[in-house]
Amino acid sequence: MGANGLDEYWVPEHVKDYLRKLGFVLPLDDMEPWIRSWDDWMSARGVFYDYRDKDGMGRVYEVHRRSIHPAMRVCREWGSLLLNEEVKVVCENQKATDWINSFFSSTNFMNAAQATVVRAFGLGTGAWALWIDLGKRKVRIRHYDARMVIPLSWDEDGITECAFVTRAFYRGKAVDQLQMHLKGSMTFSADLSPSSPSTPSPDNADALLTSESEETYRIVTVCFDHEGNELAPVGILPIYDTGCPFPTFGIVKPAVANTRVDMSPYGQSVFADAVDAVQAVDLTFDALINEIDLSKMRVFLSDVLFDRETDGNKNVTIPFGKQDCKLPQGHVDGRHHPGVRASAAHQWSDRGLPRGPADARGPHRLRHQLLRHERIARVRKDGN
Repeated sequence: MGANGLDEYWVPEHVKDYLRKLGFVLPLDDMEPWIRSWDDWMSARGVFYDYRDKDGMGRVYEVHRRSIHPAMRVCREWGSLLLNEEVKVVCENQKATDWINSFFSSTNFMNAAQATVVRAFGLGTGAWALWIDLGKRKVRIRHYDARMVIPLSWDEDGITECAFVTRAFYRGKAVDQLQMHLKGSMTFSADLSPSSPSTPSPDNADALLTSESEETYRIVTVCFDHEGNELAPVGILPIYDTGCPFPTFGIVKPAVANTRVDMSPYGQSVFADAVDAVQAVDLTFDALINEIDLSKMRVFLSDVLFDRETDGNKNVTIPFGKQDCKLPQGHVDGRHHPGVRASAAHQWSDRGLPRGPADARGPHRLRHQLLRHERIARVRKDGN
């Protein structure tokens, strides 16, 4: 299962345990929190976008901040610049060039490759790997992002062995498919799994992998059910020797140094150091919608215009209501209009200011009149 259900897929723990028992150290353990964080920014979710706020009455409510997905837009623009319809793959041999173009066209590689670059620049790492259909005698290219890539052997020159974990469906049931691209000839028992009693401990797990002099790549496939038990699906070859001395996969990373985890084979997101800019863009966009389109403008009034009452341990203001729109005898009376202080109303009366009847706008008109009268009274008093 994915981290948030079936909509997302992350490497399950039983697959990680299987690789650990084979003697591999997984760099994904240190990088996964960062990859999850970058994935949230690309999808505009998390505590920054969905949070809780409290109003003046102490009521807590949920708030969703609107977003134009700036992190995703940056990655999409990068992908469209690097891989588009103008990009061509050319070899010195024209026949090889024609074959590559035909292969890319028949497998729709370029369109899917652009999406891989977008995810790789957002999550820091992506990959392409060979997938071979022996029944149809065809070769395809699978696309992976950082959530599904687990480097197994690497150095300063790059990654030499890698594992890819995806979700597949066998007879209507979801299974976790692990494919390891390993260099060198080996013996591997596909019947062994972390849940099997015959599974070796990490001390003797090296018996599963025995390197020989021949340095070609083999693809090892292992499938698990949702409980972590190893499966043997019909038609899946556990070990396939490609006979190719070159890597059967390619890693995609932006030219950005990984400053989050030192010496990690994973790359870093292009917006990892620009999260504050992403927040600023969405804060501005959300404020634009709230303050202008929805007219949630704040109007500040003097506290002399409002009466207060005690509600438990809180001192709250008495708000205006529909019943306050009609005032008796057309005058302002604090006893009948709890939203306006009686002292404030008599203050205007003592200064000889006119008190007119409230119109259909009721207290809204009254508040503007009181503010206007206060300014007039100050001018008359100062004589300016």
